[in-house]
Amino acid sequence: MEILGAAAALAASLAFGFTISAILAAAFLFCLIALAAIDLESGYLPDALTLPLLGLGLLANFSGTFVPFPDALIGAAAGYIAFSLIRLIYAAVRGREGLGQGDAKLLAAMGAWIGWQALPAAIFLASAASLAIILAIRLAGRKIDATTALPFGPGLCLGGAIALFGTQMDLSAVLSAYPAG
Repeated sequence: MEILGAAAALAASLAFGFTISAILAAAFLFCLIALAAIDLESGYLPDALTLPLLGLGLLANFSGTFVPFPDALIGAAAGYIAFSLIRLIYAAVRGREGLGQGDAKLLAAMGAWIGWQALPAAIFLASAASLAIILAIRLAGRKIDATTALPFGPGLCLGGAIALFGTQMDLSAVLSAYPAG
């Protein structure tokens, strides 16, 4: 945990310089590391971390530190609503929980930090990371079926961390390097 925390602080400093943005990014990353570890161990994403993370993300972006405030506000609402709807639909169709309420709160917090535009990329990265973990578990010989509980929080945390750094990249410059056609 300590090594991950140090790496997160270093990455934030390299990406944002020695600024308040780097301190805020490091705080976001520290919370994501803690949430991933807690979810791996307990299958639970505590409100004591997700809700303050949501508030801090909105506060950090009130002045547009990472994304414009309206994008952060829409991101928080969209993240919560999207995963809450998926959770409700899955429960109605399958008759059991498939996505926890903590995942919806975590995605809302991530949306407050990275804005609504980055949420699809964060969810894609989270899904890819989670599928890689499932594949590794299967290759190790453990059985996984439709009733096996697998925490999604660690994948979400990884996707959110990567997406935070992506909010600082000028993708138009990267894309313009490749000629059309």
